[in-house]
Amino acid sequence: MATASAPPLALYLHFPWCVRKCPYCDFNSHALHGELPQAAYLDALWVDLEAQWPAGRDRPIVSLFLGGGTPSLFGPDALGRFFERLRERVPIAPDAEVTLEANPGTIERGRFADYRAAGINRVSLGAQSFDAAQLVTLGRIHGAGDTHAAVAELRAAGIDNFNLDLMYGLPGQTLDGALADLRTAIALGPAHLSHYQLTMEPGTVFGGRPPAGLPDDEAAWSMQRACQAELARCGYAQYETSAYARAGAQCAHNLNYWRFGDYLGVGAGAHGKLTQGAAGGAALAVARTVREREPRRYLARGHRGAPATTAVAGADLPFEFMMNALRLVGGFEEALFTARTGLAWSELAAPIARLRERGLLESIAGEPRRWRPTELGQRFLNDVIAEFLPTRPGS
Repeated sequence: MATASAPPLALYLHFPWCVRKCPYCDFNSHALHGELPQAAYLDALWVDLEAQWPAGRDRPIVSLFLGGGTPSLFGPDALGRFFERLRERVPIAPDAEVTLEANPGTIERGRFADYRAAGINRVSLGAQSFDAAQLVTLGRIHGAGDTHAAVAELRAAGIDNFNLDLMYGLPGQTLDGALADLRTAIALGPAHLSHYQLTMEPGTVFGGRPPAGLPDDEAAWSMQRACQAELARCGYAQYETSAYARAGAQCAHNLNYWRFGDYLGVGAGAHGKLTQGAAGGAALAVARTVREREPRRYLARGHRGAPATTAVAGADLPFEFMMNALRLVGGFEEALFTARTGLAWSELAAPIARLRERGLLESIAGEPRRWRPTELGQRFLNDVIAEFLPTRPGS
């Protein structure tokens, strides 16, 4: 049976421009050529939001995330005016987390104080590495010193809730090199660390021409295990596949994704997910939305009217839910699956039994209705998630 309560609702704003496109990046980001169309783009975001808001008008925004691209290319004054307008139109929870993604190479000294005054209360810095040669290989426009300076400015602005993005498995990187990078990041005292392996994504420069010297799978696994131990020793608890946080500093916005919450996606190429009510008394009506991807076309016409919408078939809901929830190291309760999909837990009996028998999934001691991947399941998470793919006719 579907529950009456709607999932929490978050808001994602996408800013598609970067100073330079990194060779590993498969996000919807575009190198900026010419002047940033700041005013025109923020106006387009507003029209986009107005077109989508009726779908979620009865729910407050529990978190707001400015992602990219490089949102920190946009000035704090302009963002502050946008937020003022937003607060007048949209109910926002008093304790809402408001995150700005920032590149250390695009921040001017003193600017974080202005972002904080505008309403930003959390910042995610794309450090990626502290090794000068690796930063060049990764196509980053900043140096390690820029990250140190940005963190100092965050502290001076009173923004202690910040994340550092850090990669491992870099070309030519050793275990000692990965640990050195991590220890440098930890020494800066972030509340949160996103620590993830460099991957060769299709459609990227690295995907077409992988750099030489990439560590093999076993070497990368050794880096991951050693870094996980170091993070735990330093007080960072792993709560998601690539996310580690001090107590109370888990990212609320990303947790909403992983718990299959709802979110409006506003901006060029932005994706959203909305639960619109019961469908036939069984699976809930879940829809995915997406906006025009290319910034110029988005500005020209792609932000007007309703976004392109695709209904998620009831048969696909178990996979959609598990693709997110199985990333949670602490697991999830059976009741959450029913609340977010409207489906009975018993529908998962077969794949759950198979995964448990293979040692890839387990219920938590003392909490038999809470499930999580085992250590082995975490290593082969894609295989675990694939068990929930629906059977198609003729397959």
